[in-house]
Amino acid sequence: MNARTDTALLQTPANGRSQHLSTAQLDALEEESIFILREVVAAFERPALLFSGGKDSLVMLWCAAKAFGAGRIPFPLLMIDTGHNFPEVTAFRDQRARELGAELIVRSVEDSMARGSVRLAHPDESRNVHQSVTLLEAIEELRFDALIGGARRDEEKARAKERIFSHRDGFGQWQPKAQRPELWTLFNTRLQPGEHFRVFPISNWTELDVWQYIARENIALPSLYYTHPRQVVQRRGLLVPVTALTPARDGECIETRQVRFRTVGDIPCTCPVESPAATAHEVVHETLAADMSERGATRMDDQTSEASMEKRKKDGYF
Repeated sequence: MNARTDTALLQTPANGRSQHLSTAQLDALEEESIFILREVVAAFERPALLFSGGKDSLVMLWCAAKAFGAGRIPFPLLMIDTGHNFPEVTAFRDQRARELGAELIVRSVEDSMARGSVRLAHPDESRNVHQSVTLLEAIEELRFDALIGGARRDEEKARAKERIFSHRDGFGQWQPKAQRPELWTLFNTRLQPGEHFRVFPISNWTELDVWQYIARENIALPSLYYTHPRQVVQRRGLLVPVTALTPARDGECIETRQVRFRTVGDIPCTCPVESPAATAHEVVHETLAADMSERGATRMDDQTSEASMEKRKKDGYF
């Protein structure tokens, strides 16, 4: 596929559907994201970009480099490290920050545990939800007034309620009914002491848009996003990777399958999907045929209830 043509036609063999994917559409999304990033820098004194090394944060970082120039990104990158991240992703995170000359700040959930502000119910508990505490501690420590995140409205219901400029109160909490109108791309960025904003430049993108953009711009990603052999077990309708943190349980059958990750988070709550896709263009074709969101298909922590993400967001989650 020539991604630079005005219109490319992609067909999905699995169901016979086709869709016109316009380069102009990607240009418009990129332009909007760059505009939002520049608005953040103009409106706030101490912004930071939440950077995990995952595909969405890498797309945002790519847009930031276009907005300000590599080596001139005017805000630090902030990573909240659970200690249970995939090593391939953290290594790629460090490499990409060095390549762009960006300042990388890492704050650890394990440090919050040592301070006693995070307490696990049991040692094997996922630390993903506890990132909220460490994030709020980092905001207070470093006095950030805006955090740029990679959430998209198509991911799940709670994120569909988000504004692009999402106000957080003095406790770092999100109140859906207190969000401010955003008419004609006019953003109300007034803050009271102790408050901050979460800003989502790719809020209007879909998973398909992200992968089209990655393919078009030839954005490098951690290898986990493409097909590779991995030992897994089937659990609760998902393929769970067999690791030291997620060992097979009694009676479970370990299989080696060709898989890739659609989204990458904490190891104990992130699952791959079976896939032969080895390139971004092949992932685009797969995404056209997908009938479940990436989080619904791969995140165990989002399957507790439809309200699980909304509750975490109200408590300060990303």
